[in-house]
Formats: sequence, C-alpha cells, structure tokens
Amino acid sequence: MAVAILLVGGFGTRLMPLTRNTPKPMLTVAGIPVTEHQLMMAKAAGIKEIVLATSYLSDVFTPYFGDGSQWGMSIKYAVEREPLGTGGAIRNAAQLLENQESIVILNGDVLSSHDLSEQIRQHEAHDADVTLHLTQVEDARAFGCVPTDAQGRVTAFLEKMDNPVTNQINAGCYVFNPRVMASIPLDTVVSVERETFPQLVSSGAKIYGYLENSYWLDIGTPKALLKASTDIVLRTGPKLVMPGARVDATAHITGGSCIGRGSSVAAGAHIDGSIIEAGAVIGNQASIINSFVAAGATVDNGAKIGSSFVTKGEILPIPQ
Repeated sequence: MAVAILLVGGFGTRLMPLTRNTPKPMLTVAGIPVTEHQLMMAKAAGIKEIVLATSYLSDVFTPYFGDGSQWGMSIKYAVEREPLGTGGAIRNAAQLLENQESIVILNGDVLSSHDLSEQIRQHEAHDADVTLHLTQVEDARAFGCVPTDAQGRVTAFLEKMDNPVTNQINAGCYVFNPRVMASIPLDTVVSVERETFPQLVSSGAKIYGYLENSYWLDIGTPKALLKASTDIVLRTGPKLVMPGARVDATAHITGGSCIGRGSSVAAGAHIDGSIIEAGAVIGNQASIINSFVAAGATVDNGAKIGSSFVTKGEILPIPQ
C-alpha cells in the first residue's frame, strides 16, 4: 500500500498579509484548509500513512490535524528548520515513514482532481523509479516542459522556452520507488525538479509520465486561491456557508463565495466571489467583491471592498 509525503513548508510570500500568521497550505479553500483537500485525495487513493513536511509556522498544523485519527489516517510531522528544497524536504520526511512502499509526493501548492489511484497503479505496473503527474496547458511558455516517448517514458526536463517542444508540464504529484530515496542526500539542499529528476533521466532510470488533464491549479497566487475556492463551491451551488456561520436572511451571497465557521454576515451585505475566513464579521450593507477577509477580521457597516485583502486592522489591494 502506498504512503505519502505532503510538502507544506512554503512561505506564501505572494499571499501576504494572509500568510503572516497562517501558512499558505492552511488557508481555506471552500471552507477547509488546502492541506485537508490533499489529505482527502490521498485517503481516497487508499493512503493511510502520511508525513507533513513543514517549515514556516510549522506549529499551526499539529493542533488542526493531530495524529490523523480523525481522518482515519496516521499523520506525522517532519519540521524543516532550514529550507532544503523539495528534495531535501522529501528525503528528511521519508525517514518517518514506517512502510517503504510506493511513496506519493504531494505538492502543497497544488489542487488537483486527477486519479491518484491510477497514477500509483501505472507506476507499480511499470516498476518505475518515479512517475510524475503531467498535465497539458494551452501556453507552455511559462512552464518547464516534460516530453515523453510513445510509451510514456520521460525523455527530458526542459526549462522555460519561447517555443516549447510540448505542452506537457509537471503537475507536482509524484510517485517514488523507495530506491530513489537513496539518491537524495540527507540534510542537503536539493531540488528534485532541477537536479534529481534530470539526473535520473540521464542515468537511464525509469521515469514515467502519467498524463491526465483533469482539474489542476497552482494556488500560489491570490487570484488562483480565489479561483480554486469558487470553482469548488460552484460545483454544488452559488455559495457555501459553513456550520456555525450566521448569515442574515437579507444578505446576498453569490459567485461561489464561502462563509467560514463562526463568522457573521449582517443585513443587506453583498458578497461575491470571495473567501470569508472563520470568525470574521461583515457589517450591514457592506459590499465585498473578489476579496479575502481573514479570520477574525471585521468589515465595517457600508464598506465597499473590491479585490482586496482584509485583515485585522488593514485593507490592502490584491496585486494584479
């Protein structure tokens, strides 16, 4: 049975000020943290043992996820005191895994609905060293490309270029054979994308791509994080009101907005395409469009908020 490592150590610089006190993977998308969405994906694929590779604000994860028993999983925590890159984080976290079988690596910046079970199955059927989820994009110039041969075997890892040879890109979910871990040095800064994977291809290792063009989104920017949340909410309706939230009957909530637990929305408020975090207070006749309201923040009566971050004490425009 596969096990997993979830890389959740990023600083979330582009999401400041929301990430000042909350690590990016713990920001909510459709009412729950990004990390919880990924845990549910892993669980659906039959994974029961997972290590969270944390760094920035690492103490925020444990009170929420605990030992994983609430989700029917075993969760451990590998705390990275100094940034070691993706490879270093993976190598250190792997030491906490009890079962050295197929090891799934999930990137904490990515939300995907691809078939992880099938990716694992194909990896094991090929006896591959690494199997990467690949997705196709319309314009690959902003990404590094990953060409494959007719059998799906990766032939190269290419940096960004003006005329990409393929529109296949690395979608950030990998399945490792345990033998690959030995090629990554302990306590060393290593990038699997720029160092480990190209070296494995050059050495003739079996690196395969699992191509699936299902929903995939890198949530590293404010615009993308909002899109992820509204996309999920709109699958079932125009809004999502979490348990414990209080919304006045005259409030108008649309566009896939999510109202977090314990928050309140007063009479006549209009909220569209926005994320209202837990415990926030939205005043009478306030208007909030395409914005984030942080946990515990207050929006005054009659305030007009558009494309902004609202935290306790400040309102800042979202960088375009």
